[in-house]
Amino acid sequence: MNTNKMVSAHRRPIKNPKVVLVYPPNQSWPGTMCKPNGSLAYPNIGAALLEIGIEVEVFDAAVGNHRDDLKETFYQQDLLSSGLLKTGVSDERILQETAEADIVGLTSIFTEQETMVLSTARLIKEAYPSKLIVAGGVNARSRMTKFFASGVDIVCLSEAESAITKIVLEVRKGTRDFGKIPGIAYQQDGKLGFNPATHEDVVWDLDELPMPAWHLLPNDRYWEIGRPHGGHFEHGETLAYASMMTSLGCVFACEYCHIAGETENSASGPIGRFRVKSDDRVLAELAELKRLGVKQVFVEDDTIFGMKRRAINLLRKIRGAGFNILDVNGVNLIHLFKKFEPDAEVIEALMEAGFSEIVLPFESGSQRVIKKYATNKWDVENHDTIGLLKLCKEYGLTVPGNFMIGYPDETLEEINNTLDMARKLREAGLDSANMFLVMPLPGTPLFDMAIREGYLPRDFNPDKMNWAKANMTNTPVPPEQLEEMRDKAWEELNDSAFVSYKQDMVVEA
Repeated sequence: MNTNKMVSAHRRPIKNPKVVLVYPPNQSWPGTMCKPNGSLAYPNIGAALLEIGIEVEVFDAAVGNHRDDLKETFYQQDLLSSGLLKTGVSDERILQETAEADIVGLTSIFTEQETMVLSTARLIKEAYPSKLIVAGGVNARSRMTKFFASGVDIVCLSEAESAITKIVLEVRKGTRDFGKIPGIAYQQDGKLGFNPATHEDVVWDLDELPMPAWHLLPNDRYWEIGRPHGGHFEHGETLAYASMMTSLGCVFACEYCHIAGETENSASGPIGRFRVKSDDRVLAELAELKRLGVKQVFVEDDTIFGMKRRAINLLRKIRGAGFNILDVNGVNLIHLFKKFEPDAEVIEALMEAGFSEIVLPFESGSQRVIKKYATNKWDVENHDTIGLLKLCKEYGLTVPGNFMIGYPDETLEEINNTLDMARKLREAGLDSANMFLVMPLPGTPLFDMAIREGYLPRDFNPDKMNWAKANMTNTPVPPEQLEEMRDKAWEELNDSAFVSYKQDMVVEA
């Protein structure tokens, strides 16, 4: 491919540009569950485009659309040369769905999907050199060189709702003067441009953002497949789910999270700063989800209780809305306590709002690890986690726990402390234990540390950025041992019914 075919190739005005937002095919390791992407990126971006009258479609190449048979797409996996499994439609179908587009959007949030994103970009650019390809997501901005080399013309560096509308308006005018647009990097006329976002480019009042366009997603297909990002449902249970966020950013800055790198002087601007939607806005979004037939709502806030009193008041207003609400990213432990004792007011508010499940992110059983990598955000010795768990169960909540092992300098003793903590919590009623290996994802301070201190080679394999794979080397506990410990702990700490539930969703090539 000639990467010198830049965005300036066709500068004619396009009165009514069409945008197609593509989730690329999925790739997964054999023996792991493949789930559709369906992130909030495209409902948010699509809504911004619809607001200015732009025709926009979403094509999820992992599941296809009404022209595709799920048995031949999602349930028909192909073995890649890497040994991973590809799930999704053929290259020909991707080209068919993007043929009429003037602009193609690609999201790259998850590093492990980078290979599929880049191969999709190359496929489209080689077939349609004049199409403008725009990529976004923390992985895209952290790996811009790879994306530009694969045919991507513009990388959004920050929250993309504003940038994408400005890009489309430049295409409509035919000027394509992308140098004026903040929060993007671009290649044009053989040169690279870099316009980092600033404090002024961040949307501080989230109510100014348009309502997410959930209707653009292939919801019927997602619901038929029944593999949302989280939750544990009974076999045969009817699913009609969607994701939402009541806030953006976080009050914490953990080393393994991209939010810790989204600061005032970063390329993204300070989008890691905690911001909230008003109660009225959240209620309006819930009303729209109900209109769409949604029954299960996954709240994907990074820290829903970043403003604790605001969250409690909001939850009380949601009471009686009739949704089954589940948390995905985990409710930070510290927000569920008053000093060191469980906060019954918070648990009661969650239950009354319709929450059926909250995930507790314990992260580690080592205070040293929590202090160094997780903003020292809870006290391993003094917070009454057993009491919290029992209180949650009294209110009828399902409570999984998240545990992470394999930090760069974590000792075998510290790992065993985490596993012992998980065992005690399971004995006390924790419903399941999600065991993750630490991933130094691009865009996080942990990634920078891992590269700098030799825990990760600069030519690392992005395909291995998976929660079940040990990516780092030179760790006190070798990567092979870490993977073995994780696998054994997952089977030990989860009952056979849960293990079977997960394994039944695995499709081998």
